[in-house]
Amino acid sequence: MRIIAGEYRGLILKSPTNHKTRPTSDRLRETLFNILNPKIDAETRFLDLCAGTGAIGIEALSRGAGFAGFVDKSMRACALIEENLDLLQIPDEQTEVFHSTAEKYISRKQATTWDIVFYDPPYKENYRQFLFEFASNVSNLLNDDGILVVEHHTKNTLPDAVGEVRRWRVLKQGETQLSFYEKN
Repeated sequence: MRIIAGEYRGLILKSPTNHKTRPTSDRLRETLFNILNPKIDAETRFLDLCAGTGAIGIEALSRGAGFAGFVDKSMRACALIEENLDLLQIPDEQTEVFHSTAEKYISRKQATTWDIVFYDPPYKENYRQFLFEFASNVSNLLNDDGILVVEHHTKNTLPDAVGEVRRWRVLKQGETQLSFYEKN
């Protein structure tokens, strides 16, 4: 897996040896960041939930995000993210890796809100439960103009609105969809 654009463009990330991680394809990542690019600058705080290799958060840093948080429930994935950050020599003050489930992480009090939150769990996860938990804590998680992006299988239908969070865009690529949510 390689970084597509920005400061770390073309650099290859380490991948897990098992096949439990389903990485976001290069093509979908490029499409995602074509949409997100206008929102990314040195002040952007990007949160990568169910981060796996950390490729999405690292891509955000490569494209100019000032800080990225990475959350994964697997200790092995967290270690791999740390290895990838070290491999690219990304400064420690620009990142933080959290060993936690996405649901536990979003339910805790945040020191600072996020500009962009990306959620890409295994397709079998209960997305609705996550979305309801996220919506109930949205003021603790997202800046006023922040967005939540959810990657999911096309067969997994997500709601257009949950609490104070509404979906404003759906992008389909193959069997994968990206749903973009914002605060009402």
